[in-house]
Amino acid sequence: MSLRQKLKEAYYNNKCIEFFLGPVKNLYDFYRYNLITDEYFTKIEFKRNFGYDLDLNNPRTLNEKIQWLKLKERTKLQTICADKIAVRDYVTIKVGKEILIPIYKQIENINDLNTNNVPNEPFIIKTNHDSGSYKIIKDKNNVDWSFIRSYFVKALKNNFYNKTKEWQYKNIEPKIFLEKLLISKTGGSPDDYKFHCFNGKVEFISIDRHRGTEKHTRNWYDKNWNIAEFYWSSINQVGKETLPSKIQIPPPPNLMKMIKIANKLSEDFKYVRVDLYLINNDIFFGELTFHHDSGFRPIIPSIWDLKLGNLIQL
Repeated sequence: MSLRQKLKEAYYNNKCIEFFLGPVKNLYDFYRYNLITDEYFTKIEFKRNFGYDLDLNNPRTLNEKIQWLKLKERTKLQTICADKIAVRDYVTIKVGKEILIPIYKQIENINDLNTNNVPNEPFIIKTNHDSGSYKIIKDKNNVDWSFIRSYFVKALKNNFYNKTKEWQYKNIEPKIFLEKLLISKTGGSPDDYKFHCFNGKVEFISIDRHRGTEKHTRNWYDKNWNIAEFYWSSINQVGKETLPSKIQIPPPPNLMKMIKIANKLSEDFKYVRVDLYLINNDIFFGELTFHHDSGFRPIIPSIWDLKLGNLIQL
């Protein structure tokens, strides 16, 4: 875990640190979120992550073009598709409701998050407006529901737009919902297939395994399931870089069907990542992501950032 992540975790988990540093953080957040423009914020973050200036007048790499799309392409449809509840109607229209993960209920009152008001089977609590705000519940009788309620009170106040300037999150009405938990044959999280689509066509695919653990890996393939010559660096939930596994993964038996679904769901956008899960050969929709890692993580080797950028015509 990086020093920045350790400090962030300490801040949120230690009431004394939060009490004394809270006013300083509030002032800093006010500056970041209210006093500087989206473009200036984006340029600062881009240079901090890549070490060179972002050229919005002549973007060439994929990460540069993601920043251009983030700032220049802002549509109501993107807001609908970033909303984890509203996007279900879009998916239904495009490919059918069969791939939607069942929702047990939507929580209107935070106090309804308690043992007596949730399913008996495993489920996941999510927010519709944020990124990364969720809690997995496998046994509702072995949960600190007071902590869960406190966690989601804070989550409802988050606006992910402020953190990354990804406009599609800005105007989503925050909600909490309970969704069926997908479980693999081994009892863990299912394989997560991410289809990176350019102009409505899948060009490359990543697959995540062992998410949420130190064993988390992410392998990269082209659309024909050949091993990619690159990987897109990322930091996982335990603060480590997610690297490709040395074990090559065979293509899913219904790869072509998954590609067809991803192509259909991406046809309205210049670039979008379509996340799908596979359980016993049944395909389930995860989410649509318009700016993978907010365009702030390097593609290695860097020449592929340029090659992939050539796939997007702005």
